Amino acid sequence: MSKSALRPGVAAFSILGGMFALGITDNFVPYISETGSLWQFHMLRGVLAVVLLAMLAGVGIGVIRPLSWRAVLGRSMFPATAMLIYFGCLSVLPIGVVVAGLFTAPMFVLLMSVVFLGERVGTVRICAVFLGFVGALLVIQPDPRALDPISFLPIVAGLLYAVGALVTRLWCANEGAIALSAGFFGMLAVFGAIGLMILPAGGPEGFDGFVQRGWVPLTGAMWFWIGVQAVGSIIGIGLIFRGYLLGEAGYVAVFEYSLLVFASFWAWVLWGQTVDPLALLGMVLIAGAGAVITLRTDDTITVRSVKVPEDTP
Repeated sequence: MSKSALRPGVAAFSILGGMFALGITDNFVPYISETGSLWQFHMLRGVLAVVLLAMLAGVGIGVIRPLSWRAVLGRSMFPATAMLIYFGCLSVLPIGVVVAGLFTAPMFVLLMSVVFLGERVGTVRICAVFLGFVGALLVIQPDPRALDPISFLPIVAGLLYAVGALVTRLWCANEGAIALSAGFFGMLAVFGAIGLMILPAGGPEGFDGFVQRGWVPLTGAMWFWIGVQAVGSIIGIGLIFRGYLLGEAGYVAVFEYSLLVFASFWAWVLWGQTVDPLALLGMVLIAGAGAVITLRTDDTITVRSVKVPEDTP
């Protein structure tokens, strides 16, 4: 797309729309996690999403067949594992904490780019990384006398998502959005199937049992919410993809941090979850740090989005 064809205002609203969709659909997970299974959820949602993507490809919207199966499958393992952790944490932690942990990814990308790729960064981005991790600690608020490892898992998800972002750049630079998305959802479906084969049917009751359950009876309500999650994810990613087509990556990526606002807002509306002042300050620091890193990095790496193919001559 030429510079003259860019529409930054429309691009920003598209990203905001995508984050709004993801923010509300992620808040529907508790409707599934109280009696459902994380592994069953990912297997069924992954299959539904791949079918929807195949239908889009069938009508000419993108290409689902990757240029390199090995590269796409290898890359998909990292964000898929990140999403396993992300959705598992949604059943036991406030969604604002989980989303904030995921949004530490740009900081990990910067650190790994320096350590493994030999990239040089300036003082501003180094300070942004420091502030971002201070923000993460404010969100988690670990108690040294009673450390809960689960509270740190969203940051592990952010680290894995960062690895996925780096290998996307290194292995899948010429792959299309549909192929990458299908690989991601397909890998989640495979992970879900493996979990179902390992875990016995049923399991503990309540939200804490979401990760520990194997196959459980599917009710009409569960099918409905899994379908909503699949469709909502496709809509959200589609709007994000459109935003990156219509705007400069460094500009529109900043609007991805609106997910912190939308997810926390809907958590308050639907579940009564509130964010204390320290955690809110931490979210602001994480979003600010990520925005600075994004705006000052030529090769923009984003969270919860897909890579936009380069224009062809």
